[in-house]
Amino acid sequence: MDELKIAIAGLGTVGGGTVTLLHRNARLLETRAGRPLRLVAAAALEKPADLPLEGAAFFGDARAMAREADYDVLVELIGGASGVALDVVTEALSRGRHVVTANKAMVAHHGLALAGKAEAAGVTFAFEPAVAGGIPVIKSLREGLAANTLSQVYGILNGTCNYILTTMRETGREFADVLAEAQSLGYAEADPSFDIDGIDTAHKLAILTSLAFGTAVDFSKVHVEGIRRVSAFDIRSAEELGYRIKLLGIARRTETGIEQRVHPCMVPINSSIGCVDGVFNAVVAEGDFVGRTVFEGRGAGAMPTASAVVADILDIATGRRTPSFGVPASALAPLVPASLDDHRGAFYIRLMVLDRPGVFAGIAAALRDEEVSMESVLQRGRAPGETVPVVMTVHDTQERSMMKALDRIRAIQEVVEPPHMIRIEAF
Repeated sequence: MDELKIAIAGLGTVGGGTVTLLHRNARLLETRAGRPLRLVAAAALEKPADLPLEGAAFFGDARAMAREADYDVLVELIGGASGVALDVVTEALSRGRHVVTANKAMVAHHGLALAGKAEAAGVTFAFEPAVAGGIPVIKSLREGLAANTLSQVYGILNGTCNYILTTMRETGREFADVLAEAQSLGYAEADPSFDIDGIDTAHKLAILTSLAFGTAVDFSKVHVEGIRRVSAFDIRSAEELGYRIKLLGIARRTETGIEQRVHPCMVPINSSIGCVDGVFNAVVAEGDFVGRTVFEGRGAGAMPTASAVVADILDIATGRRTPSFGVPASALAPLVPASLDDHRGAFYIRLMVLDRPGVFAGIAAALRDEEVSMESVLQRGRAPGETVPVVMTVHDTQERSMMKALDRIRAIQEVVEPPHMIRIEAF
């Protein structure tokens, strides 16, 4: 077979890792592909001096490379939902070239249209590296679990948040302090909003939802909360109650539609997801025949993500073709979202209250009026007339009722801060 010609747009962390992997494992890859994989072109704002780019044409303009270079596969590693990244991918597909991308934002916002373009052109649009880095979760959902009807898929999809929450638990330090450390170590961006506000996780969850349930990718239907309000006190309280706090993406089939939600969760300490610490990711899928499957590994970084990029290239090289989302883009059903108001579960509530007689009676009445049943209360010591933290957990209840109860509690004069709620998931 002829060699497979590869062009890479973007030579940052993942792009550099991909170039290195193609060079270092060239013989292994040729054996597995049945033909040579050759890097013929690369594009970046500046040409890195430390990458093995010999024999590859270098472009300072990725759009020009997509238009002018002679390649079979374009690898897009620029990032961003639109702009240059979307332009080069659209150009490559228009030219009838295969595309591999690590760009979860672009797939979450434009994946359906791009998959349709690829199918019309008879080429592949692949995005294994876009979710969970080196963990082969896309292929597993699309192919390995294809015989199953999936009931839910959930997981830790952002290593930055998992590192912050793990370090807060291990050191007792507050969020802002640990975030600053994560930035100094390179685990968090200078502007960490996409990570800590849950947007990155939501992009990935929208993709997993489509693969799991055969629905069109619909990022706009994801409920998103981040971890800014999680305190060291919450993490200590969770441990005392037998839980760990994780930022999770959860997609679940319900009687009324598909839940898509991203938010901090309390999960049992000894659960498969509760034991995943540091920068690691984990994804859990539940199928009717296979049961529960757990995937864990490094969800980001140069080499793990490059591994996923090249795995997609190998599929193209050997002629293995599967629709991008498991079924043709035209066969993906519109996503019917389940209302978060209908979600039913247990809840953790942290209150800051003035320690005065009758406060608990008012809180209990607010819960009673909305038919919310209290499970436990934690309060450390007394400080008459002073502000004290109070932690409560409540039994399974409808989210609509919980929110109404919190509105009533917020109106109590002795409650001096807005209540902080974290959902409890009994995985």
